[in-house]
Amino acid sequence: MKKFLEEFKNFAIKGNMIDLAVGIIVGTAFNKVISTIVSAVIMPPLSLLTDDVKLSNKKWILREAADSVEEVAVGYGELIESLIDFGIIAFTIFVMVKFINRFKEKSEDPSNKEVETPKNIALLSNMEKLLQEQNAILKNKK
Repeated sequence: MKKFLEEFKNFAIKGNMIDLAVGIIVGTAFNKVISTIVSAVIMPPLSLLTDDVKLSNKKWILREAADSVEEVAVGYGELIESLIDFGIIAFTIFVMVKFINRFKEKSEDPSNKEVETPKNIALLSNMEKLLQEQNAILKNKK
């Protein structure tokens, strides 16, 4: 139990938990922005193209509303809007990850002078060069 608590403490203190919390908060805000873009920017022109049909109002009615009975319906229009939201969010995250990975690859390339290489990568690169030089010297001695 003590080891478990120590691992959790290291996890929380090293920033992983904080990074996760920040990611969730930013993701939630990003989702709200995309939902607003879809409902306020994308859907109105789409509605114009379809003779003012609003997808969010589209549904299959399974049971009509009566005196004391509520309507039962499947809201497929809301599903379509959610799928559009998801597609935009997924595409945006894909583009962001692609951009970050490209930048990360540049920063991990010690021969690229355009971006500062992290110290651990630079040290490993230097060690690799030294090992290659050492191997070349040992081959020449034989």
